[in-house]
Formats: sequence, structure tokens, C-alpha cells
Amino acid sequence: MSEQSIHSGKAPEPVGHYPHARRVGNLLFLSGVGPRERGTKKIPGVELDADGKIVSYSIETQCRSVFQNVKNILEDSGSSWDKIVDVTVFLTNMKDDFPTYNKLWAEYFAENPPCRTTLEINCLPTPIAIELKVLATID
Repeated sequence: MSEQSIHSGKAPEPVGHYPHARRVGNLLFLSGVGPRERGTKKIPGVELDADGKIVSYSIETQCRSVFQNVKNILEDSGSSWDKIVDVTVFLTNMKDDFPTYNKLWAEYFAENPPCRTTLEINCLPTPIAIELKVLATID
């Protein structure tokens, strides 16, 4: 079975030594995807203090940015949004953010949604409130 690492020219640069995605056969495994913008450390919807700690954030803005980053990686890999099979969602504030996330999920996956697992964690490697781990198919 052939394997291939994929680096997207549109998604934010990884914060560590890993590819944006890895293709194994007809499966595409995305590394954790957050809402950062490519070529900058800017995080849409996040206001940081001088020490880099979160002052305020918009989960809606972050969700939309994460979804766009996932779409970019999928398209650069030769796959697409409708080929997503499974998503693991990491939220840092389940109580406050899940209702908005769930509403946007229904908007973006109006038909034939993939499987999903949502977990609350106490932090992510950068000052973000959401990260997605995605599995998709690829022809």
C-alpha cells in the first residue's frame, strides 16, 4: 500500500514536525487542524494580551476558520469536504462553545454528516479554542 505525506500551500504552517495530511491507500488522515491563518500567527476571532494569553475569542469565527483550513487541506490533497468520514473535535470550553459548534456543524454538514466525536481538553498547543482531527477518503 502506498503512502504519501502532503503539505498544503493554503493551510497554516504546522506548529511541529508533521505533514498537513498523510495518504495511505484511499484514506487521507489530516493532522490536527486549528483556525490560524497561513503565513502569520494570527488566529481569527482571538484577542491575546501582551503575554499571549487569551483575553476573548469568538468560537464561531474560529469554527469557520478551522472548517476553511480543513477544506484547503482536503482540496490540496485531491479530496473534498464531502469525502470526510470521521472527525474528532477538541474544544477547550465544552459548556460555552459546544452549542455554537454544533449549530455550525449542522450548517456545514447539512446532508450526510460524517461520524463525530467531541472532547473537552484543557488546552491546545497554541491559544485556540478548537482543533479538528479529520479522516477522509480520496480517489
